[in-house]
Amino acid sequence: MAKVHWSRIALAGSFLACWPAHGAETPRTAQSSSAVDSPYSAQSQPPGTMFDEARRLSQQGKYNEAISALHQLESAHPGLKGLSHELGAAYYKMGDYASAIAFLKKALQENPADSEAEQLLGLSYYLSQRPGEAIPELEKVQTWYASANVDASYILGICYIQTKDYPNARKAFAKMFDVPADSAASYLFTARMLLRQDFAPVAEEYAHKAVALDPKLPMAHQLLGELYLYHSQIDEAITEFRKELEINPGNATAYYKLADGYSRQQKYDEAERLLQRSIWLDSTSTGPYILLGKVLQKKGETELAVRALQRALAMDPNNPIPHHLLGQAYRDLGRNEDAERELKVAGQLEQGKNSKP
Repeated sequence: MAKVHWSRIALAGSFLACWPAHGAETPRTAQSSSAVDSPYSAQSQPPGTMFDEARRLSQQGKYNEAISALHQLESAHPGLKGLSHELGAAYYKMGDYASAIAFLKKALQENPADSEAEQLLGLSYYLSQRPGEAIPELEKVQTWYASANVDASYILGICYIQTKDYPNARKAFAKMFDVPADSAASYLFTARMLLRQDFAPVAEEYAHKAVALDPKLPMAHQLLGELYLYHSQIDEAITEFRKELEINPGNATAYYKLADGYSRQQKYDEAERLLQRSIWLDSTSTGPYILLGKVLQKKGETELAVRALQRALAMDPNNPIPHHLLGQAYRDLGRNEDAERELKVAGQLEQGKNSKP
């Protein structure tokens, strides 16, 4: 299955932000009823009060306590209306998607018009790596509910991609971006999403379709250039990046990517000139500084390379690549102690990166 990438999910806690990058988290069971810090028992409190208490605990991130409170309420008031919905939502927020699915399905049996439960059920299927089952549920929901912590329209499109239903994926993304389903923009947006999900061959097909529909569509030639660069088709990549800059001469990323192409052809002077333009337009991205450091090293301008790499590290100190390149540059300058320090840091960061699931 393709990798799951997040946008809003990552923002919520967040795309689940959101979410785990692959599959669901390990389910966690609710704590015993004694874990609930409340002076009143479920028998002595009205159901509405217990719902409010559980929601408060959930909002505080105390999911085990919230679920325990709800199960207390379930024992005291069997068949209570809305309880399955509350339990399903709480398990969803906790990341126990298998339990969420069970209670959300029950909630929908009790109230087929419960759109929020429908959406959370679809998202729970998706996060359980069951996109085929997620699609029917998400197709029924037209409104995004904040409790989901994600945009269900995005997830629906990703589910279509993962089930290889590319036309419907395009329609979902077109709706999400408010563009016509058969427009050049819809093909471009879908191509970008396909690439993020590692569906590169289909992404290239859709990018070509976008360009065919609108040769002057911004970002379309850039995407094609990135695809060609990925496949080491350097001449073709350079051609596409040049076309992108003809359309949008203020595109900092296109200058950076074009410089990457020239650096692979060992045209370092041209690459340096383009990287300077990219940095002038956008000084907040680390990529151009890192590539500039590499290019300057190749040109034998090691001290300037060190400055560029130090700037990259000031913006992103946990990136192992500039540490490694800086270590090489220090070694070339005879600063062996500094070189060993940077190479050691690079190795540690790379090891930590590889050890992550």
